[in-house]
Amino acid sequence: MSPAYTTPEQCERWHKRDCCRCGRHGWFAARWPDGHVCRTCHDKALRVRGRCPGCGDERILPGIRPGYRALICPDCAGFMMSYRCSRCRQEDKLHGGRLCTRCTLADKLAELLDDGTGRTRPALVPLAESLLSADSPLSILTWLYMRKGKTGSASDLLQRLGRGEIELNHEAFHTLQPWRAAAHLRELLMACGILPTIDKQLCLFEGWLTGRLAAIADPEHRQIVRRFATWDVLPKLRGRASRRPLTPGNRKYAADQVKHAAAFLEWLSGHDRTLATCRQADIDLWHVEHNEHNRNTVRPFLLWCQTTKLTRRFRLPSPPTRRAAPLSQNERLDLLGRLLTDDGLPLRSRVAAVIVLLYAQPCSRVVRLTMDDVVHDNDQVLLRLGEPPSPVPAPFAELLLSWIDNRDNMNTATNRDSPWLFPGRRAGQPLHPFALAELINDLGVPATASRAAAIRQQVLDMPAPVVADALGYHQVTTSRLTSEAGGAWSRYAAGDHTRSPAGWTPRGTSNS
Repeated sequence: MSPAYTTPEQCERWHKRDCCRCGRHGWFAARWPDGHVCRTCHDKALRVRGRCPGCGDERILPGIRPGYRALICPDCAGFMMSYRCSRCRQEDKLHGGRLCTRCTLADKLAELLDDGTGRTRPALVPLAESLLSADSPLSILTWLYMRKGKTGSASDLLQRLGRGEIELNHEAFHTLQPWRAAAHLRELLMACGILPTIDKQLCLFEGWLTGRLAAIADPEHRQIVRRFATWDVLPKLRGRASRRPLTPGNRKYAADQVKHAAAFLEWLSGHDRTLATCRQADIDLWHVEHNEHNRNTVRPFLLWCQTTKLTRRFRLPSPPTRRAAPLSQNERLDLLGRLLTDDGLPLRSRVAAVIVLLYAQPCSRVVRLTMDDVVHDNDQVLLRLGEPPSPVPAPFAELLLSWIDNRDNMNTATNRDSPWLFPGRRAGQPLHPFALAELINDLGVPATASRAAAIRQQVLDMPAPVVADALGYHQVTTSRLTSEAGGAWSRYAAGDHTRSPAGWTPRGTSNS
């Protein structure tokens, strides 16, 4: 802990100064011709590169030309120290041995991924190359030093991978802790092609399931829950993942089914019952004592128990369907106007919110949009949400194209060529739908109510089958919404209405 400073003399002795760049008082990093600089301003200045207006060379520009405030190179600024790496001779922030950040990262990766022969484990070479080629090697180096020396840190996991203590398959990552660090590393390995690519949410659920089953104390209960998860929950998840990417909501619902199955078995034991002796009165008592969410999530387990003859037949109440109340059309239009005109709002949040308000897309679909879904047709911009692609109005088209040129989270190790319209911080992954929903809500735009208002207006303006095809909805859903909204398209028949039925001959005006 640094001592308390009460006099300027003590500050001089312990190397504390006022920074010449930001003016804050603290530890200084270097003495430059224009004064002392703190660590933050020092590192920030060394990240600026460009053509020096003094000498015309392409270099780092940490200096400031007196009077003009133009950024200049170290030589033109009169720096006494050199920032050239002792190995590659590139100018950058220097670390131990006067090595730049990229060379320091190369040495650190070689150390961590060493297989014991003094070289990187051959199977992990693509990972090392991907991390080393990151646009921001300092962020990778910072990640490697986080929780340094602790079990489960990034450096610990990489070292165990290099030595072969962690097998290169998905099953090996199910038991690794902490699970977030293990999940991030697994996504890096999938992005590099070292591990086969499988659905992220399915990976997380399988890892969670391993720990959850181990936490069930009763062996008989554990066996039943494992059978339920293996033969009912997992096949449904994998089937859904084969058709479209799973959402966090899909994973959470599957996890709740497993948790409430175990809780139901525990409840039966507390009432001196088993599945074989469970009666309709016990089912009714469970439903009375528990809330609606518990009742809905235990229902698949009870149905599975009946199908597999573990219990007798029961009467189970149907789960109710609840929908959020939509915004009024005036509220929706006011929100769209503010989002399209207020440049002070975050660009990413504005674009996502407009997609919800215009096209009635849930956040789980918005985050799965890719760059290929933005179609340029001559001077028109289209957004592919279904078939055919939906036209993008001119004010929103400008906003959308501006976001594409300035996407966030593009400097991480494997995101340089990210195909996602809203890239996430994880390797090869889009932004989390819950995070996007929170960003939209922070703008004062209720995501669920906005989507309900948008789809309601769409089915009032166009036939339900057309809306379903264009926005990726099921025709049954849009037809039901049309009826609820009192639309005039409820009897619209899909198909080509310009074609005459077979065998039908139009009657000419001369015969009328």
